[in-house]
Amino acid sequence: MEKKAMKLLKFDAAKYLDHPETIAVYLSEALETGDPDYICHALDTIARAKGMTKVARETGLGRESLYKALSGNTKPEFDTVQKVIHSFGLKLVAEPVERTRVASRQRNRA
Repeated sequence: MEKKAMKLLKFDAAKYLDHPETIAVYLSEALETGDPDYICHALDTIARAKGMTKVARETGLGRESLYKALSGNTKPEFDTVQKVIHSFGLKLVAEPVERTRVASRQRNRA
């Protein structure tokens, strides 16, 4: 019996980031890791899903500058990250790390 080699295709998450909710969950999961390289990778993936040219236009950044900022080889400035996230139709939101700890502190203060 002859075995045939199976060709695997490279997975690209950008193909599946086609709804604002999906993009928000994807980016939130990346932010949860706290890994700057992974966060840049997620921003790059979302930017490719949205279209680099469109994101560059909406952020006021040059396309090449955007590629460089999101490559993971450099650390983008916070202003750049904010502009990119805003161009996705998203916003950064702060929330307590441990909700139960904060809730118990508030009860103890009362």
